[in-house]
Order: sequence, then C-alpha cells, then structure tokens
Amino acid sequence: MCGRYSLTTPVDGIRKLFGFSQIPNLPARYNIAPTQAVLAVRRDDQGRSAFMARWGLIPSWSKDPSIGAKMINARAETVQEKPSFKTAFRRRRCLIPADAFYEWKTIGGAKQPFRIAFEDATVFAFAGLWERWQGADGSDVETCSIVTTEANATLADLHHRMPVILDSDLFETWLSGPEDAAAATMQPYTGPRILTYHPISRALNDVRNDDSSLTDPVTLDEIPEPDPAPKKKPTDQLSLF
Repeated sequence: MCGRYSLTTPVDGIRKLFGFSQIPNLPARYNIAPTQAVLAVRRDDQGRSAFMARWGLIPSWSKDPSIGAKMINARAETVQEKPSFKTAFRRRRCLIPADAFYEWKTIGGAKQPFRIAFEDATVFAFAGLWERWQGADGSDVETCSIVTTEANATLADLHHRMPVILDSDLFETWLSGPEDAAAATMQPYTGPRILTYHPISRALNDVRNDDSSLTDPVTLDEIPEPDPAPKKKPTDQLSLF
C-alpha cells in the first residue's frame, strides 16, 4: 500500500513536468498523510489543471464520508470492478505528484519506516482516481485515491505492494486514454529511472512531524528499540477479544 508520501519539489519543477500554468502556492510537505488535502492533476476542457483533493476517495453514492479514510489506495487488480472505484476509473483518472513515498518493514519487533525515491530525487506521478462527493449541506468535496500494484524487484523485499508510478510519456494515456490502454499502465515500475530506499527516523510515524529531517538516512543499529509494552494486570475474567 501507500500510506505516506512527500512533495517538496519547488512549484516550477512541478509545473514543468505536469504541463499546467496555474498551481496553488504549496509549502514543502515531507509527511503527507491520509485525509489531508493533496495536489492532483486532471484533464479538463482547457487541458491539464491542478486541484486540491482530500486523500481518501469518497464514492459519490456514499452516505458516510468517513469511508474515505479506508479508500486511500485502489488495487490495480480490482479497480475496474470494485463499486467504490470503477466509475472513477472510467471517468475520473488523475495524476498525484510526489517526490518520495514511505513504507514500513518490521525489524527487531518494531516497524521501521523507509523513504523511497528516484535516484535523481526528482518529482514523479502516482496514478490516481478522483471523485466529487456532495455533503448534506450541498457542498462539494473532491477526494482522491492512489492506485497500487505488486511491488517491483527493487522494492519486493521491503513491501509486497507499491504505488503505480507513471513516466511522463504515459500521462495522457492515464488521464484521457481508453480504459484498456489506461489499465495497461497499471504495472510495477520498470522504467528507465532507478528507485532507491533508505531507513529514516521513526519520527515519521507521527503525522505532526513534517520537516526535512525525515529525508535523512539513519543507521539501523543506532535506532532505539521501542519501549516494551506495559505488563497486563492479573484478572480473574477471561477476555472475549
């Protein structure tokens, strides 16, 4: 899955890759988390345009917006059939700019975060889906999800899934191409650029931490072990859970 990522690239670099003129004034973000507002790119009558969407897709038919927290990723293998995503796949595909993402691996009994980025540290695009959901007060909320697929050979030892990453020559196919052509792009990344990863501080685990120190490599044997879980008090009753 993909549950955290970063976008720290200056606005000019984002605009150059994605080919639109207007973009919100964005601060560098090192720890983007679900339910936060994120930058996305779609095609409209004027060409490509940038917009902000809440990360966690809410289907237009849903009565409960809290479902979005569970819809941060859409599996490539089922996105064309799953009711929550199939309409968005047909009509509302988008690109989600990023310059790194994070995965966790259990090491020594604790989950260790790793930062994954291209070797040249440049911005890239996740394949995404977006929806427009209308609240009870009539207001529109635009939301999005990141499409995931099986991990490629580089990342397989770290996690069994990865986001679908699209090189620029596939942007239009994903945004506005026919469904079969768009579906063919949902593959583990095997493009010309090289993905690398390194362990980082467990400060990433707290979404309130959002600064450049989260990019710094750490040495695994220097990472303190988490505090042991508190001992349970004796009880005369059996737990049902």
